[in-house]
Amino acid sequence: MSSSYKKPGFDSKYFEQLLNSLPALESKTIAITGTTSGMGFIAAEACARLGAKVILLNRPSQRSDTSFAKLKMNISNAQFYKVDCDLQSFESVRTSIEEINELCPEGLNVLCNNAGIMAFRDEPTIDGYDIQMQTNHLSHFLLTKLLMPKLEVAAEKFGEARVVNHSSVARHQQKELKSEYLERRGGKLGGDGASMFFLGARWVRYSQTKLANAAFTACLHEKFQKSNPKLKAMVAHPGLAESDLQSSTVKDGGMGSFFTRYLMKLGQSEKDGSLGLLRCIADPKINSGVIVGPGLRGLKGKAKAFPLERFYDNKNTKSLLWSKSCEAISEEFNI
Repeated sequence: MSSSYKKPGFDSKYFEQLLNSLPALESKTIAITGTTSGMGFIAAEACARLGAKVILLNRPSQRSDTSFAKLKMNISNAQFYKVDCDLQSFESVRTSIEEINELCPEGLNVLCNNAGIMAFRDEPTIDGYDIQMQTNHLSHFLLTKLLMPKLEVAAEKFGEARVVNHSSVARHQQKELKSEYLERRGGKLGGDGASMFFLGARWVRYSQTKLANAAFTACLHEKFQKSNPKLKAMVAHPGLAESDLQSSTVKDGGMGSFFTRYLMKLGQSEKDGSLGLLRCIADPKINSGVIVGPGLRGLKGKAKAFPLERFYDNKNTKSLLWSKSCEAISEEFNI
């Protein structure tokens, strides 16, 4: 049965070494989307171990409650704050802002746009956009816009603030960002073809979202450099890391369990998959305008920084990404 997939349970090779090399994060406030499991959970726990106040942004669910309780149990003296934020609803994102702002009196040091879904069915959100594109990019675009004032406060007070996005090697499957995937066409974007090798429609939509994550980073980096270099934008990719992404995709019919078990033999642990995220969040050696992961196409290993790639860091792609994203949220985003 397609739902019989179980994660391989890899041992971590590099996580503790990296965590021990990072500076303390006391007095820093970090907001992370998608922390109920996987690399978001790992990143939230790691940031708390380093002393940060961590704001957990997830849609309301039993999973959200359970993971919140687990984090508090794992680190009893940590500052975790749970805020309801459903990335499949622009209204929910907007509603979350007041509570987030109240938790950031001294500004927001890092916004980590981590949450994502993979190879889901051709379905619209309540707002009419592709469920993958709104979850993975459009709602993060809106969240970033609405939290920009708090990021600016932190940049002035602490000398920098960061926006961290999360892409994947799937960005290479679609070298051209196409406008229709950023438009209100959810449910009418190719159907439910699930072949990863022949790029079924599920995987085309997913790779468009991962390309959008990287292009959004390129946009932010360019705008920050011109307006306020204390603001930084970087993007991580996890390689092929075990997480609940595979489990949820198998359950939704986007991957077969046999193929997934075979593919994941090439991967690495959740903790090692989070290395890029953690370096983007907390490593002072990571500068704006880079992509951080185990090689540009790497599947596993230590996370290293590379320049953003030209197939999305170019005038046409950045202009399309920004204009279509503003159109989707019905707001201008001026930096």
